[in-house]
Amino acid sequence: MQSTHQYNALPATGRLRSPVGLGQATAVLLGLVIAADLFALWADYVMYDVTGDLAAGSLGEVERAGDADRLYNSAGYAQSAALLGCAAVFLCWFHRVRVNAEVFRPDGHAKSRGWTIGAWFTPVVNFWYPRRIALDIWDASSPGTPWGPPRPHGPVNAWWTAWVVSLVADRAGWQAYRKADTAEEIHAATGQVMFADALDILAAALAIAFVLRLTRMQHEKALQGPTAGAAGSAAGIG
Repeated sequence: MQSTHQYNALPATGRLRSPVGLGQATAVLLGLVIAADLFALWADYVMYDVTGDLAAGSLGEVERAGDADRLYNSAGYAQSAALLGCAAVFLCWFHRVRVNAEVFRPDGHAKSRGWTIGAWFTPVVNFWYPRRIALDIWDASSPGTPWGPPRPHGPVNAWWTAWVVSLVADRAGWQAYRKADTAEEIHAATGQVMFADALDILAAALAIAFVLRLTRMQHEKALQGPTAGAAGSAAGIG
């Protein structure tokens, strides 16, 4: 969904395009990620409960364990589908706000445009490059910049911290689950996965706040026209 407002071009380094539609779509898909995680938490609890009974020696739970395993696998598929769909739209949004930010402030970016997508898929640097890019976008999109101070980085840092912690917790939980053989080991590993899923819900909620705030900042700054940055000529939304 494109905004019906007309944006003014700032420096002639690119063309402003509305981030509103992509931002809203990203927020909706992040909401689906949260829904999938809630489903996964329920499946985690069922598996945790069943394996706890099995670990305690209750052999009557064997049939129930099969149902719990199928539910657990279904939740995993739901999470994967929601995450993939959300990631695709998020990256489109992230690239758009990065291009817009370069229009607002051409000299305010430590990383080139290519890193906007590539940073997420490059081992090791994907733990800090996307945050650096997000901070540069945030600063360039803040009202009053480039002359005034940017808005506080709290929303960016909160989202990124929760995302990294949830990612590490998720990998640890799934590795423990894959290696688990006994009911006791599966029970303990499921507890780790539950913790990771809860963190992912928090990260997704903070991501929604970050996406909507940055989208609103860019939209409002674009509507200000040349007074928001260097002088430029009028242009419509691409």
